[in-house]
Amino acid sequence: MGELLILIPAYNEEKHIEKVIKKISTVLKEIDIKSKIVVVNDGSKDNTEEIAKSAGAEVINHVFNMGYGAALQTGYKYAFKNEYKYVIQLDSDGQHEPENIKNIYEALKNGEGDLILGSRFLENRSNYNPTLFRKIGMGLFSWVTSTIIGKKITDITTGYQGLNRKVLKVFIQDIYPTDYPDADVLIMLYKKRLKINEVPVLMYELSNKESMHSGIIGPLYYVFKMFLSILVMLIRKL
Repeated sequence: MGELLILIPAYNEEKHIEKVIKKISTVLKEIDIKSKIVVVNDGSKDNTEEIAKSAGAEVINHVFNMGYGAALQTGYKYAFKNEYKYVIQLDSDGQHEPENIKNIYEALKNGEGDLILGSRFLENRSNYNPTLFRKIGMGLFSWVTSTIIGKKITDITTGYQGLNRKVLKVFIQDIYPTDYPDADVLIMLYKKRLKINEVPVLMYELSNKESMHSGIIGPLYYVFKMFLSILVMLIRKL
């Protein structure tokens, strides 16, 4: 059984992926545990695969782009099949500080939660300044989710997360969303009586990068989809 798998979903990230992997490798050497870096290449049209491999990561390829959640689930299934105790996922674009792998791992190992969320908003450690629309949306979903699960969650949309095998067993099932897993996933874990906690992390704001929440249609679709997903998760028998 492996100790820790670092999961990086990636789509057209040839400009950033090498630096991200090398920084993570340095951190893992300092932790000194049995670990592996896995990049799920979600149908990239650039040289993401080749660069990730040359940087030292194992790469799992999707033939075509399947979406962020689907890329994550491919990694979860790999981790579960290969009996890893813990998974820590972070983005491939360099916005997450790899040094924070240490405190997420410690929180998992010490049993502080089955799912550990890396929060940009605890201790004001990030220079992240979302747009007004996004700030309102994040605040709304944080309030809704915190109210439902009975625990304050400050960073509902963080992609910097750590999880144990209890969570892996849930995330490899068909009920896991394949596009934008956020608040609905936390509610799903709450209904499974799994523990969710947060630790502070550093996040760098990236300029000139289009995200799934860019423009007008993207954010509106996300809000609609997330409210619908929360409703479905509340009424669904798990």
